[in-house]
Amino acid sequence: MKISIVAPIGITAEELSFYQDKFEAAGHKLESHTDLPTDIGLLNERFKDVDIALLANQGIPGEVYKSAENLKILSVAFTGVDHVPVQYCEENGITVCNAAGYSTNAVAELTFGMVIDLFRHICNGHKQTTEGNDRQGFLGTELFGKTFGVIGAGAIGLRVAEIAKAFGCRVLAYSRTKKDIHGVEFVELDELLQNSDIVSLHVPLMEGTNQLINAEKLALMKNDAVLINTARGPVVDYSALKYSLINKGIAGAALDVYEYEPPLKKDHIMLDAPNCLLLPHVAYATKEAIAIRTKIVMENIFAWLNKQPVNVIV
Repeated sequence: MKISIVAPIGITAEELSFYQDKFEAAGHKLESHTDLPTDIGLLNERFKDVDIALLANQGIPGEVYKSAENLKILSVAFTGVDHVPVQYCEENGITVCNAAGYSTNAVAELTFGMVIDLFRHICNGHKQTTEGNDRQGFLGTELFGKTFGVIGAGAIGLRVAEIAKAFGCRVLAYSRTKKDIHGVEFVELDELLQNSDIVSLHVPLMEGTNQLINAEKLALMKNDAVLINTARGPVVDYSALKYSLINKGIAGAALDVYEYEPPLKKDHIMLDAPNCLLLPHVAYATKEAIAIRTKIVMENIFAWLNKQPVNVIV
């Protein structure tokens, strides 16, 4: 079978050579591309004869998938698959697998980096220091003793909860299914928002979570609370968030995800929002996570070839 990394997944040259040899020994050919054409014709040509395709979180037009007449499995080097035409794949017998769990530690750790930056003004402190200023106005806030609200109790959310406990926080959690986790209180969403000093989002983007955090929900939060979003951009109504930040409805926010992949357009609504830390979707991006991800997506393919598919979405 023809296996193609149709869009960059961060695989190293050494890893690529290893898997090319491994697939060749099993009678298959693995090719790799280090770019993603914007031209539909070139994309169609790339997908044309592919049996098995790998990509990360690149948004590829649905019509390109329709041109891939031989496509049998899509191994996605990402946890979320909202950028993939899942319904089309299901209707046409194309297996979709994801890389669940690869970035659990990476995302959880960056979550706390963002919280600590908001609480201790680290980025602004660097700026002020390099500009020759002193520490006036840099009185910070400690995590210890705060109430940390985790929305979404999957692997990442639970890892965040575990770290929050280590910081000495009371941990509240909200998810569709309540779990019995020592030291974590599962509550309804409104209760979590009303009582948390930090609210961190870890839910997938789906019908029930689109703009889950809207004006009504933001109004429930404490005016000295902060919001962290490393989940998906549309989970938050960013117009409502900016309004809340301007009017001191909440104290701050840190965002790693948006309605589309960065770079952000110059008129993006959050670029001039006060007390808002913006990152270019890097929560998952560590050397360790990318190495784990590569292994998962390749093992997804071997498992499918052995008729024992894993990490199956559809």
